[in-house]
Amino acid sequence: MRQWTVDAFASGPFKGNPACVVEPLDAWPDAAWMQALAAENNQAETAFLLKTADPARFGLRWFTPTVEAPICGHATLASAHVLFAELALDVPLITFETLAGDLTVRRDGEGLEMDFPADPPRRTPVPEGLAEALGARPVEMWAGIYLVAVLEDEATVRALKPDLAALVGIGGEATGGPGQTVVVALADAGRPYDVVSRFFAPGCGIPEDPTTGSAHCILAPLFSERLGRATLRYHQAYPGRGGDLECEDRGARVLLRGRGFTMVESRLRGAPALG
Repeated sequence: MRQWTVDAFASGPFKGNPACVVEPLDAWPDAAWMQALAAENNQAETAFLLKTADPARFGLRWFTPTVEAPICGHATLASAHVLFAELALDVPLITFETLAGDLTVRRDGEGLEMDFPADPPRRTPVPEGLAEALGARPVEMWAGIYLVAVLEDEATVRALKPDLAALVGIGGEATGGPGQTVVVALADAGRPYDVVSRFFAPGCGIPEDPTTGSAHCILAPLFSERLGRATLRYHQAYPGRGGDLECEDRGARVLLRGRGFTMVESRLRGAPALG
């Protein structure tokens, strides 16, 4: 089996968020085998694709090094990039069957456009211990599938050095699970993007995620309403890499646009155990 490593939501090589994508399979492997391969790859996500009778439709599952993820943006973009760019799939639109429902991806110039469910956040109190764990006090607190801490300015977001062990247990009651926190601020004047963020997920084996598509399903409705524009540019400020995407708020849906760059093509020698 072949596997590709793709930098997703990237402005170029060695930017954005790496994801591993295994070539489409005829049957789902055993979940324990997929989890073991994801741990071996040690990227934020490893994506597994399942063939269907429809050449434009695939099953898709995502695994972090420690858990199966309910939704993942960058590994979905990476999967579509592999199908279009590496396997020469000639269809106008790909549909992925996932735990989050059907997700579609189409070509958008040099990049890709993904259609994801929106996750409009709700105001929530600052959880006990969060400010101390982050090393900064949020000026607003929101919750969707992840906690969203709005900080005072971009410089504060970039300078964070959180206590990851302390973050692990925070957020479980307000969100879909503990230890998954987005920190965000409006960008400084003159930037080519509108909103800057970082994402920490030690509760699911990802100390800091370089670029998180699913987090922008929360951020797009929040900041589009605040700034009065449906389409905004976002930058995730992972130190040394950084990821870039454009998001369009469509009410119940969010369009996520970005590019992928293939960095590695490899061949797996360990045959999967079938589930």
